Amino acid sequence: MNTTDTPADRAAARTTGRRRGRPALAGALGAALLAGLLGACGEEPRLDACAWMKEPAGKAGRTVVLVDDSTSVRGPSGGRDYAHSIGPLLSSVVERKDTVSVGSFSGDSAQITWIAKDRSTDWVKDNNNEINQKKRKHQAADCLTGLVGKAQRAVPRGGGSNVLAALTAGASSLEGPSGSRSLLVLTDGLSTTGCADLRAAAFRDRSEIKAISRVCATRDETPSLHGVHLTLAGLGQPATGQPAPTAAQRTWLNNLWRALCGAGRKSAPGTSCTLAPTAIGTAERSSPGKNGKKPPQDPAVHYAQDRPETYELPGAALFDTNASAVRPQAIPLLSDVAVSARTTPGSRVTVLGYVDPRGRPDNNHQLSQARADAVKDVLTGLGVQRVTAHGRGLPTGCAKQHHTGGRMSAEDRLQCDRRVDIEITRK
Repeated sequence: MNTTDTPADRAAARTTGRRRGRPALAGALGAALLAGLLGACGEEPRLDACAWMKEPAGKAGRTVVLVDDSTSVRGPSGGRDYAHSIGPLLSSVVERKDTVSVGSFSGDSAQITWIAKDRSTDWVKDNNNEINQKKRKHQAADCLTGLVGKAQRAVPRGGGSNVLAALTAGASSLEGPSGSRSLLVLTDGLSTTGCADLRAAAFRDRSEIKAISRVCATRDETPSLHGVHLTLAGLGQPATGQPAPTAAQRTWLNNLWRALCGAGRKSAPGTSCTLAPTAIGTAERSSPGKNGKKPPQDPAVHYAQDRPETYELPGAALFDTNASAVRPQAIPLLSDVAVSARTTPGSRVTVLGYVDPRGRPDNNHQLSQARADAVKDVLTGLGVQRVTAHGRGLPTGCAKQHHTGGRMSAEDRLQCDRRVDIEITRK
């Protein structure tokens, strides 16, 4: 057989080869271009699973999530991990298909740093496929968790925290179209600025809570939560390494915020205040601030550990004139003080004796010390431990005014001078 190709055959072969080689060449060039792009980026392109949440939602309700990023919740070693501790709360938001904004707050006037605004969690809108709805529902919860995590890592814009101001700012940001309005505030509740500044709080009784509430109302700092469903989570749970409250002090703190947010009072329709009993976990060490700068440091709340509870007892009720023996009639009075000291965990008791100026100057200190020692002996006999006694001689003034008004009488002044102070300090 003759295998020699004619010129026409060779031309046809060349034309066919070019046509067959073009798709292969184009594919190779496309692959090389894509590889070059991926190599330049250093990683494969990722799809934003949260992108659909940026689309405007329908008439669903709105939720604002505010995260306290002050020092007391950030801590020097391990801050509070709100993001991975409030799953059920975020699931409720997604279940309602709310439009959500997330931010962090710090400083005296609740300077809010917005992490994301108006993210829709409506996993049903334009999505009729049941499997895809379920997928989007999970995506929404995961995306909100990520936003809360970003908020808790935000660098504080100012020192201290004003939780009441944050409630006001959060409620104001919810004003607008109709629909349910929810405010979720993640905080330890330890305000260090504003009318609810707790640095000087004793954390002891309801009278102090009422006093703080009155001050906030007088200064018009109580937030208007009309039509807002408020939830507070993380109260009494500061970061690792920060002063921590006792169980009784956490109860006091919860009662304070119930009073400040209006829980238990008859509220307008659509208004509520809930204190979520959520246990907040611990996150890794907080990242340093921008340009390596440390975040502003906040004053700590010490829960009255260094502020003694003082019982000021008149000398006439304890001793006869110029005597240091405790009168039998004074034992019931000292018994009440002993009960308070014994029921204060880890307390230490200090007895301070004073005398009035009618005695001899050289005898004042001796008599005041003898009276302090006598009271110490009675308290010790009543089961009080860790008692110290100090004679202070003449007092520099009256700690409390034992009169109903006007100037003190000479007798009132003498009784105030010849007194015994018993200080019970919590440890």
